[in-house]
Amino acid sequence: MTYEIIEEDGFKYIEAGSGQPLVLLHGLMGELSNWETTIDYFKANYRVLVPILPFYDLPLLTLGVKSLSKHLHKFLKFKKLNQVVLVGNSLGGHVGLVFTVGHQEFVKSLVLAGSSGLYENAFGGSFPRRESYDYVREKVEYTFYSPETATKELVDEVFKTINDRSRVIRILALAKSAIRHNMAKDLHKITIPVSLIWGKQDKITPPEVAVEFHELLPNSELNWIDKCGHAPMMEHPAEFNAKLEVFLNRILLK
Repeated sequence: MTYEIIEEDGFKYIEAGSGQPLVLLHGLMGELSNWETTIDYFKANYRVLVPILPFYDLPLLTLGVKSLSKHLHKFLKFKKLNQVVLVGNSLGGHVGLVFTVGHQEFVKSLVLAGSSGLYENAFGGSFPRRESYDYVREKVEYTFYSPETATKELVDEVFKTINDRSRVIRILALAKSAIRHNMAKDLHKITIPVSLIWGKQDKITPPEVAVEFHELLPNSELNWIDKCGHAPMMEHPAEFNAKLEVFLNRILLK
């Protein structure tokens, strides 16, 4: 990762560029490096911020998508940000949805890529063979259309994370919270523009999830990326950035 992580007032985040604020929200197993090409591309014309969601810092008893949404609210107020564009992958998209339902006045538009919130085919209730490196590699590869996207560096990071007992307990708690917190009945409240940028071969949040989001969100568009799994900004960064740029140009010129 080429960007410095800033730490102040209990927040950790990356910030680059200036202009309309673009806030990128990472997923449960997502590193900040997942967004590196997105930051590189948009920092010339946008103020890009990537807050680290405090999966491993919040009290376990309150850990869930709602507490992460509250953290995002505090972060935006701390940075004095308003009318932001939220871009969320996986659990990050879910946090963006929960936040937007409660604080739509802060959000100019929302972009979801492989977001949870309706249905996700995640790890389930446990990591039955977390000590096996080959098992972890297979699980990481499952995230992508092309197994080559699961680099050794990425597999090493996931392997390290899920073999840390404290961390794996929190990951499982968050995964269960996401499954419990289904957004179907709340999505009609989100009236701002929403762009869904989805991998056609996403096995974690399959294509029918994107279609259902599109049907339930009253002001949404659906963009497919072919030969792509759960993290389009990593697997097809140029196409993801191009689709995001078209959407941003349209909604920000209004």
